[in-house]
Amino acid sequence: MAGLGASGLSSLDARAPDGFVRVDGHRFLLDGNPYRYCGTNMWYGAYLGSPGPLGNRDRLKRELDNLGKLGLGNLRVLGSGELSPLKNSLKYTFRGPKPPYNEDLLAGLDYLLAEMGKRGMKAVIYLNNFWEWSGGMVTYQYWTNGGHYINLGDPAHPWPEFADFSAQFYTMPAAIALYEDYVAAIVGRTNTVTGRKYRDDPAIMSWQLANEPRPGGGLAKAPFAAFYAWIARSADFIKHHDPNHLVSTGNEGLKGCLESEECVVRAHSPANIDYVTFHLWPLNWSWVDAGDLKGTYADCEAKSRDYIATHLKIAGQLGKPAVLEEFGFVRDGGAYGIDLPTTWRDRFYRMVFDAVEASAGQGGPFAGTNFWAWGGAGRAQHPDFMMGPNDTSYVGDPPQEPQGRNSVFDCDASTLAIIRGHARRLRKLPA
Repeated sequence: MAGLGASGLSSLDARAPDGFVRVDGHRFLLDGNPYRYCGTNMWYGAYLGSPGPLGNRDRLKRELDNLGKLGLGNLRVLGSGELSPLKNSLKYTFRGPKPPYNEDLLAGLDYLLAEMGKRGMKAVIYLNNFWEWSGGMVTYQYWTNGGHYINLGDPAHPWPEFADFSAQFYTMPAAIALYEDYVAAIVGRTNTVTGRKYRDDPAIMSWQLANEPRPGGGLAKAPFAAFYAWIARSADFIKHHDPNHLVSTGNEGLKGCLESEECVVRAHSPANIDYVTFHLWPLNWSWVDAGDLKGTYADCEAKSRDYIATHLKIAGQLGKPAVLEEFGFVRDGGAYGIDLPTTWRDRFYRMVFDAVEASAGQGGPFAGTNFWAWGGAGRAQHPDFMMGPNDTSYVGDPPQEPQGRNSVFDCDASTLAIIRGHARRLRKLPA
């Protein structure tokens, strides 16, 4: 960390070039104008962009074109993945325990950013994962602790053992060092398609420390001090290598902080964390019953409104923008087929978008959303709706979940109309 001043930035720090998203209080600015966005999650973007056997560049370009027609200009994408023994993990990943890294996937990320740049889109790139599906923090520990790991859902290790194990990452210098080696390589990369250094690429909005980093699964074992220290250290590390881009945590908010408001505040307080992130998952949190959406939706919506309001309050206290960068909802009946209606999902999306428009329209901190997730032209390939190890018809759902649970497909006309309308109204809000 040599060369960093008191602010955490190096002498490389300078005003970001035009085309970069900046923060001004609790607003984002792009070329001097408010930047408010409706976006989506597309974890598999670099996979589609890969020149290797798992890629499909023609589909990637079609998906980006379709997203652009909807008014979606911000994509949250996976920029890391660790080859892992965990049973629910992707088996084709960005890296193993040491270099060289997977150039096919890195070339896929290059291609994705190049195509996004042509369309004026912005990427949020997460560089680790608290969960197992891309390898993540448990895998970094496996590489450095003598080969020990826990599978999520293993009956021999009931919840919260997996989360407590994953959170040990923050206390392990050897694991953190491997993570930082990879972060430095990615942030310092030169795009093989455009020839532009990543640090100089306005197609990137934000580097994100990880997907859903938590301090653990239970208060008794949560290493809060190490968690806060890792966030501050990692943000400083990234800004040292790249002062042009924003940095964010990827944290879920209260549900990613063991329901501690103090934890959310402290996780987002470092000067080099530019904005507040939070996620909203009513089904995962048992706020709604997929088998009785009609009977349980009202309570779910009330809890969701309160959850949103709490995080907007925190963002206001910190004087930073807030982004709901994951939210999702099941189809009617909780099943996965694309022939099923999306009545309750549509209602949930409208509630979220109304909250964004209300806050942003009054000068509040709610600056954007990324719904989970864009399925586009992808379709589940198997009767059980689970992803196979060689499947390339990517949908928005990660490999450990049913393919179609939360994905928005290109045939979901009613949901697409709601998204399109929200994106249009955001653009019309006064500066």
